[in-house]
Parts: sequence; structure tokens; C-alpha cells
Amino acid sequence: MVEIVPYRAEWPVEFQQIASTLRQALGALALRIDHIGSTSVPGLAAKDVIDVQITVAALDPRAVDAMTALGYTHISISRDHCPPHIEGSATDWEKWYFRAPQDQRRTNTHMRVMGRANQRYALLFRDYLRAHPATAAAYAELKRRLAQHLADPETYPDVKDPAVDLIYFPAEVWATATSWQPGPSDA
Repeated sequence: MVEIVPYRAEWPVEFQQIASTLRQALGALALRIDHIGSTSVPGLAAKDVIDVQITVAALDPRAVDAMTALGYTHISISRDHCPPHIEGSATDWEKWYFRAPQDQRRTNTHMRVMGRANQRYALLFRDYLRAHPATAAAYAELKRRLAQHLADPETYPDVKDPAVDLIYFPAEVWATATSWQPGPSDA
């Protein structure tokens, strides 16, 4: 069952604790470590799962070694959903995904390559929702209703992805209009 909970003020603190451990283990392999997803947007209801994006220069096996040494499990998810009508290489949507160690709070930990479309998408989506609280509130309501009414909770991401695209396209317009660039890394 998917459970959407009200925003929790401790999420940024929990992210910082996780990111500190990741930074220490990954060192220079991690170009950025960012708090992404719904738990990174103040006031936004979300699943109680911290979303982490580790940005790297390349999907380097040494990074997998560092993550597994921390107790993370490398999962076979190897790409992100690509919005419709997006041009570019299929490699723009490649990633590595890791499940947190049993003794750590639950995370979705994504490793993406600097400058690729999926790495930018996660940061733009987060920043757009932070700047547009009404859109964030509507997105939270969509997530609540999906969680309540989907017969198969495993389909939650498949149903949510096109809705996220509906936010991403105006976010791109906003990014152009404001000359948006990702700010400094969160950790």
C-alpha cells in the first residue's frame, strides 16, 4: 500500500545525515548530492521516503563498490521514465538505483550523470515545485488520490509519471523565462 503523509520538518535533517555518510564514502566520485522528490519541497505531502540524487561524472563501478560497502543494494532499475516528445539520446535517461541498508531510514537513491536530462529533470522539478506552492498542493492531492484508489499499488509510479510530466513541461518554460540553473549541491 502506498501511504502519503503530511510534510515532515525532519525530512531535510534526515537527508543531511544520509548525505553526510554518502559524501564521506563517495568522496570525489560524487559531484553533487541533492535532496530531490517530494520530501525536498517544504509543505508537500509525500511518501515517507527520502529521495536522494547522487550526481557523478560517469556511472563508474567504483561508485557501486562504495555504495555496497555502506550496505546499499544496487537494484536493476537502470533508467528513468522519459517524457513524451523529448529528443536526445536514450543514455540521457540512464541511472543506477540503490536501496538503503536495513538499518537506515528508507530512501530512493538515484545515481545520475552530470548534465544528462534525467539529472537536470530532478533538480528542475524540485525547484519548480518550491517556487509554485499551488502546483505543489495540486500534485500532493493527486498523489493522495492515487494512493487511495489504485487497486495495484505497484502501478503507482506508472500512473504518476505522466502527471509529473504535466508539471515538467511548464517547469521547462519557467526555467527558460527565469534563466534557472541548479543552485549549489545540498550536501
